[in-house]
Amino acid sequence: MSKWVIKLGGAVLNSDNAAQALFAVFAEHPDDQFIVVHGGGALVDTWLQQAGFASAKHLGLRISPREQMPYIVGALAGCANKQLMGQALAVNLTPVGISLFEAGVTSTQKLKALGQVGSCETGSFNLLPILLEKNVLPIVSSIGFDLEGNWYNVNADEAAAAIAQALDAELIFMTDVEAVLDQNKQPLHQLNSGQITQLIDSGVILGGMQVKVETSLLAAQHLRRGVYISSWQKPENLNALLKGEHVGTKITP
Repeated sequence: MSKWVIKLGGAVLNSDNAAQALFAVFAEHPDDQFIVVHGGGALVDTWLQQAGFASAKHLGLRISPREQMPYIVGALAGCANKQLMGQALAVNLTPVGISLFEAGVTSTQKLKALGQVGSCETGSFNLLPILLEKNVLPIVSSIGFDLEGNWYNVNADEAAAAIAQALDAELIFMTDVEAVLDQNKQPLHQLNSGQITQLIDSGVILGGMQVKVETSLLAAQHLRRGVYISSWQKPENLNALLKGEHVGTKITP
């Protein structure tokens, strides 16, 4: 039995039944255990705009002032999380929506300039082993807490990597591109530390993809095995990865 942490980009919610198609792949692998970690940037943008707030990012991370957190938490831990639960129920899975605290991750403030953007630290409480034992699908939003009860908006890629490390699980980032692309917009099938540094320094990888690739590299180093970045738009990619095939970009330690 293998454990898989699947990080879903929030854009999957903008495509009808896209998450449902991915969850149907889980059902084809009954001997494996899955944990879904998700963001929801597009939904957060919409909610903040409707509330009259401007959105801003720094180095691929959303600046999250305290006054915006009720909207960010509502979008991610509320609406996005429950949308994904609904799509899991539609393919006869048993989902439970939780935050990072219940998934064994506590948070602290990453940088004052980023507001309530949180880091990932190992917590003392973790429901995931219990849920997996009961054949439940945990769907984890990227909302974190510190031990004083403060909310944090945590980068979902970093959250997925932390959970995979804690569980010694395989890690797949399902994003909206087929793979990491080179300067000619062609897919890169494998990347190591040196290649990643070169592509970042030359400006080929930047913004949100830079965060994803750097997080993938750290996860690969901690897990001591490859981490994949592939597209949620093709459920067959996920099926291939679960069977051990090489699809998308493999980040190696």
